[in-house]
Amino acid sequence: MLKSLIYSLGSNPKLSLKRFFRGVALFVLAVIFIFLGYYSHYSLQIIGVVILVPALFFAAWGYSGIFANRFSQVLKNIEPKNHDPDLWK
Repeated sequence: MLKSLIYSLGSNPKLSLKRFFRGVALFVLAVIFIFLGYYSHYSLQIIGVVILVPALFFAAWGYSGIFANRFSQVLKNIEPKNHDPDLWK
């Protein structure tokens, strides 16, 4: 079950990278709004915090897809162990 989840998350690395970059861009926009709200009106900080929630979601979703793609490549390269009971060969 976990292996199928890893393969499904990492099946499209370009889309995962796009999601990650969108999340990072939204994060930067949220930080800009939070800093602008610190020096001017507080409602800009609230807008920044509201933008921060989907930014963290998209960045985490994209990064998990990137990680799953790399990890699925590692799982694919692991050779099965030889279960030969004869140890004295």
